[in-house]
Amino acid sequence: MAPVVTASTEVTPRGATSRPNLVSVGTIVWLSSELMFFAALFAMYFTIRSVDKGMGQAWPKAHLDLALASTNTIVLLLSSVTCQLGVFAVERHQIRRSGRIYQFWRWGLREWYVLTFFMGLYFICGQGYEYLDLIRHQHLTLSSSNYGSVFFITTGFHGLHVTGGLIAFLFLLGRTFAAKRFTLEQQTSAIVVSYYWHFVDVVWIGLFTTIYLIH
Repeated sequence: MAPVVTASTEVTPRGATSRPNLVSVGTIVWLSSELMFFAALFAMYFTIRSVDKGMGQAWPKAHLDLALASTNTIVLLLSSVTCQLGVFAVERHQIRRSGRIYQFWRWGLREWYVLTFFMGLYFICGQGYEYLDLIRHQHLTLSSSNYGSVFFITTGFHGLHVTGGLIAFLFLLGRTFAAKRFTLEQQTSAIVVSYYWHFVDVVWIGLFTTIYLIH
């Protein structure tokens, strides 16, 4: 029986006890700490919101573009789908497409992750456009009010995490061009990056619901 190779276990003969991949485990532990960080941001948002409303102040103190934010949210959520399709491709050891560019069902890791990158970049550009509108036309800044502070801090930190994910995609895609052959390390790296990307998407669902829907 050939050794079993998966993204979450080490190479082990049949019958031997498999051990979880240390990179994947480390990533999950790190993301757990990031979850606590965002939980603190949510707690800060609701605390300041409660205090301001208790003092009779208006909340929110800006007109948010729900249509723009909804479009950004849909694009970001769909990028999780394309990212996962890239993971499925690398799990079958397919780095590049095996057909025409329009035959997306024959795409490999590279094509799916390039598409995911541009969808994430669209989200960042959309967020930047909203920032400019709030600053120029509504004079909402980090120091203009409590609402401005919590809005820019929570969404800004999330934007930085999305940017970090985009950089990770670039490094990973660069490795697919530099490597001469497929390796298990490439598979593990692709899966780890997908963990991170799904995480920032889930966090954004919470932020979008809290800031744009609940207020």
